[in-house]
Amino acid sequence: MARPLTVMIGSSVASWAAISAAGGAAFNPELALGMAGPLASAGVTWHFVERTHARAPERVTGVLVTGLAIKMLFFAAYIVLLAALGLRLRPFIVSFALYFIALHAIEAGYLHRLFAGTPVTR
Repeated sequence: MARPLTVMIGSSVASWAAISAAGGAAFNPELALGMAGPLASAGVTWHFVERTHARAPERVTGVLVTGLAIKMLFFAAYIVLLAALGLRLRPFIVSFALYFIALHAIEAGYLHRLFAGTPVTR
């Protein structure tokens, strides 16, 4: 099985490159920035979940709840900052929403495997 962070980063960068090559380049940097926030969030979350699960699996839920609160603050600041920079909001929001959903779906799949006892390659 592929390493979770490799899958998240690889699928995000590959899809962004494919969309850009297929005519979406006119929507950059908004597409890239719409990907970057959710990717950073999912990557950091997975790092802490994986580390916590190795040490104390019963604490993972607490890490996820704390992470959710931090993500809410991070994403609010991220969106306000990018809006203040004068970026086009429509392509950014579409990209952000799609990457947010896709990356958290990937993360949920790996969480399921982690708790089911299926080895996740480290």
